[in-house]
Amino acid sequence: MDLNQILQNVAVMGLPILTAITLHEVAHGWAARSCGDRTAEAQGRLSLNPINHVDPVGTVILPGLLLLSGAPFLFGWAKPVPVDPSRFKHYRADWVKVAAAGPAANFTMALLWGLLGVLTLQLAMNTGGNIYAEWLLKMANFGVLFNIVIGVFNLLPIPPLDGGRVLVNLLPPRNGFAQVLDKVEPWGLYLVMGLAVTGLLGAIIGRPVNFISGVYASLFSLLT
Repeated sequence: MDLNQILQNVAVMGLPILTAITLHEVAHGWAARSCGDRTAEAQGRLSLNPINHVDPVGTVILPGLLLLSGAPFLFGWAKPVPVDPSRFKHYRADWVKVAAAGPAANFTMALLWGLLGVLTLQLAMNTGGNIYAEWLLKMANFGVLFNIVIGVFNLLPIPPLDGGRVLVNLLPPRNGFAQVLDKVEPWGLYLVMGLAVTGLLGAIIGRPVNFISGVYASLFSLLT
């Protein structure tokens, strides 16, 4: 991939990636605050400034390597917002709300990017189109796909990913599988990285990503 192509990709992908990972983490913080935990707020992590949420590996290195390698999916993560579950009003139910808030934010952003794409397409058709409309349409399309990928990725039942936290707190405390997940958590991100390196991660999330993308595409087609 030449430098010109890399710069074009950054121009299209940069804003969707930053907003996806930033609002994902801020959503966790907002949910935690609504459940009685103001730790993220006290540490300035409810800010919409992406710099406050950048994780060197998950936000910069990993997406960059995937982009350069031509991987079929881009994904990553931001620096997790601090959560103190001892302040929750209803421990297990609130953990589920806080964990689910991140993926919910991504699926909502995918919808908003799609609506922007529909609006851009309609304006381009009415005005004859231009290079800016083409660029904005590419950005919107990528915003939809990237947020769906991030949402599905974070719902994997591997702690400390959101899906793992949701599952642990939905299962009975003495459930054997829940206890296994608790033991897996310290190694969860290493497991995810291993799946990514071997290509298994793309295979695992590929079908749900394609299914949800198809649902969104059908919805947007009704609006055009």
